[in-house]
Amino acid sequence: MAPRSPRASEEIARRLNRTVKGRRARLRAGADVPLGAHLMVRQYRLGNGLEVRLVVDRSAPVIGYQTWFRTGSRHERPGKTGLAHLFEHLMFNQTQSLAAGEFDRRMELAGAETNASTWTDWTQYYENLPAKQLAEVMSLEANRLQHLVLREPQVSSEKEVVSNERRWAIEDDVEGSMGEQLYDLAFREHPYRWPTIGYMRDIEGFTATDCRAFYRTYYAPNNAVLVVVGDFDEEECLALIQSHYGGISAARLPKERVVREPAQRRERRRTIRFDTEVERLAFGYRGPAFATFDWLVLTVLSEVLFGGRNARMMRELVVERELVSSLWGSPTPFEQPSLYEIWATLRSGASAREVEAFIDEELHRLRREPISQIELERVKNKLELGFFEELETAGGKAEQIGFYEVVAGGAKGIFERLEAYRRVSVDDVRRVARRYLKKGARSVIHVIPQARGAR
Repeated sequence: MAPRSPRASEEIARRLNRTVKGRRARLRAGADVPLGAHLMVRQYRLGNGLEVRLVVDRSAPVIGYQTWFRTGSRHERPGKTGLAHLFEHLMFNQTQSLAAGEFDRRMELAGAETNASTWTDWTQYYENLPAKQLAEVMSLEANRLQHLVLREPQVSSEKEVVSNERRWAIEDDVEGSMGEQLYDLAFREHPYRWPTIGYMRDIEGFTATDCRAFYRTYYAPNNAVLVVVGDFDEEECLALIQSHYGGISAARLPKERVVREPAQRRERRRTIRFDTEVERLAFGYRGPAFATFDWLVLTVLSEVLFGGRNARMMRELVVERELVSSLWGSPTPFEQPSLYEIWATLRSGASAREVEAFIDEELHRLRREPISQIELERVKNKLELGFFEELETAGGKAEQIGFYEVVAGGAKGIFERLEAYRRVSVDDVRRVARRYLKKGARSVIHVIPQARGAR
């Protein structure tokens, strides 16, 4: 599908703007962004700041409907950690016109699959639905964006749910505890140092006043991106958006305090004891932000080391030496510089010192010697396949668009990054290994088993 003239979108906006009152509901059209060979991301913006991204895809009578807020645990402050995640739970609760449980009941009646997630940089709400139910789902989403009930009973109920979730996912889970400890060790200043779920003392201390202030501040149209992908009429969809979202006022968003994490000059180590059968290791090396070319190169490097049974470390540590049962590595897809992680679960009787020494040697080899062209091409082909698989469904397309809008500067970056993957060279991999995989600037968590109940 060829890009339309900007006048096509502008003409749609002009027609619809004739029927609305007030500036908040007025549409402004932006340029089309190609999404592969046959689809386009149509870009619009409401007068209240709501960013709208539409992709008409008639391949199936379904729609992916997602709302992305530029709000995650990074936007919290000490003493109030976990508020973004708590709010994800609260958004499925009572509104001024819907009793508790009614939102989910009506979504189920519409045949929609709905859920949400929160991480460091964003909060996402999604629905996958039959195309004919678009108006109903949009009405429900716009309703909870404006009219959520946040009184003490609602807040207390969800605090209890989240507290139990923290016990299950962090305090009683070895990998959850390791992740929390790794970021606490690696970061001294940056808000990435606290967990998205928050600390227990903060969760227990939240009040309804805290939640109402958070809602008024961050759950605003000028802090959100609405993405609709699937089988719908573009002009009819935009008219619905104007009707349901056009009356919502923008918020005065606080200016984010930019925190630069001090450079790490020496290795940091922490040993923790946990009720687990075997030893475990987690390494956190300083890594780049998601939107950078170096992040892509680190992803290629990770596939060389961990991408399947024939990858370097997997073949040696898992298949041949049988020292570990689980092994993986990956850069974190965060908006700001974070970590490149390596995790290993040792087999019973294996030596943590031996496993760590082998990992160090393989990383040193990457810094010293170029990988082969065959390795590079195999990895790039695998990553390209995965890239297209993520865009197969309406929901997958909506998720990629929303994520890139919030974390990587816009949907135009999706296919730009595919082209960037194709440009990664053998020399890039060695350069990035030398820059980031430094033993003297990493954090290490070592888990030692201990008897049940002793912790």
